[in-house]
Amino acid sequence: MSSKSEEYDGEPIYGLPALLPAGEVILWQGAPEFRGLALRALHIRTISWYFGLLAVWGIFGRLSSGEPAMSVAVAILEFAGIALAGLAILVLFAWLVARSTVYTITNQRVVMRFGVALPITLQIPFKQVSAACVKRFTDGVGDISLSVLGKQNIGYLVLWPHARPWKLAKSEPTFRAIAKVDEVAALLGRALAASAEQPAQPIMVIRDPAKRDSRLPATA
Repeated sequence: MSSKSEEYDGEPIYGLPALLPAGEVILWQGAPEFRGLALRALHIRTISWYFGLLAVWGIFGRLSSGEPAMSVAVAILEFAGIALAGLAILVLFAWLVARSTVYTITNQRVVMRFGVALPITLQIPFKQVSAACVKRFTDGVGDISLSVLGKQNIGYLVLWPHARPWKLAKSEPTFRAIAKVDEVAALLGRALAASAEQPAQPIMVIRDPAKRDSRLPATA
């Protein structure tokens, strides 16, 4: 869990906009893993490969056109500097997102506090959660996406990167890059079931790299 920083000293409870009502307790709090967020939400690896391919293409294109090798080297070095600067900005943004985000699960709701420049607090009562989906990666880090009932829809760009990828028409709030995601998903499944006074139900999980649907027992 992220340590409390000075800009959030005004929070009555870390990650929450107000004191908990009587009978409500915090079951779990966490934040995105910086590395997982950079790799899978901001696609640092993919962008790095893209820059690399552009550099190779530029080298061969300039050399084949008869441009002097020294001129090509200077141009590639300039391009590399721009590319590295762009990647550094993305890495910095991922770090800021991880640092400013708190995900909370209580026995009654899910709360997401996020926003690098302008903090936003999103509260989702369990009664509005129709389904949860987990995408687990091979390192045990993963995403937990929530399908929310009702006609109200938070814009995808407002949620990003805390949104399920490609769910644009009906955005799904998502815990991104959560460590030990199986444990968190099991806890959430039990909390949802207890809130509805029903037996614990499995949460859908999508495993990477196979990306085949299977079931993750909520009571695990």
